[in-house]
Amino acid sequence: MTGKLYLIPTPLGEGNPRDVLPQALFDVLPGISNYVVEETRTARRFLSSAGLKGHIEELSFTELNEHTRPEEVEGMLALFEKGDVGLLSEAGLPAVADPGARLVALCHRHGIEVVPLSGPSSLMMALMSSGLNGQCFRFLGYLPAKNSERAAALRRIERESAAAGESEIFIETPYRNDAMLADILANCRPETQLCIAVDITMPDAFIWTASIAQWRKSTPQIGKRPCVFIILAK
Repeated sequence: MTGKLYLIPTPLGEGNPRDVLPQALFDVLPGISNYVVEETRTARRFLSSAGLKGHIEELSFTELNEHTRPEEVEGMLALFEKGDVGLLSEAGLPAVADPGARLVALCHRHGIEVVPLSGPSSLMMALMSSGLNGQCFRFLGYLPAKNSERAAALRRIERESAAAGESEIFIETPYRNDAMLADILANCRPETQLCIAVDITMPDAFIWTASIAQWRKSTPQIGKRPCVFIILAK
């Protein structure tokens, strides 16, 4: 294999990519012609805004998402015979809470060099802004979608947070954000701390930490905006 896998972060929302991504990333992009992406349309739009406008038709895109079969991932090995490959997520860091991790694993199995590039992580930016425990924390991904299962998961997570002194980080599909917040406020103890981090790096970003009791007095409407939740129980 002649190519490397470059892990290419993307912005967390609309705007100029140069406001949130380092120059080193823009230096790498022109040398890559094969990309593995979660969704071709948004990948093309990002690369155009990142300086490749006018060259998009020269690029090759292979989609890797939750519908991609294992044998299709294995078939992506052939891409590295053509040169370097760029892996793009829909937003933020690729391969973190993202199906692109399957391509990274393939590269490690076959001795292909993996090169991570710097960029925004909504999870770490939420944690660093929360004032909660950044020494001991856990990312839980998505909680169960069913109300009863989610309520039970929240109570269990709260107990585990209190026992370990651990910040618990999780996310939700945007259209369920407000339902998630309602369940957190209904199931967690008044003294538990909750950080709500919305639209990180965007002009209308909202990041705030308060107790469950305080959030119950003034509950925001998050809507369908990218959001990270963090709880720390006492």
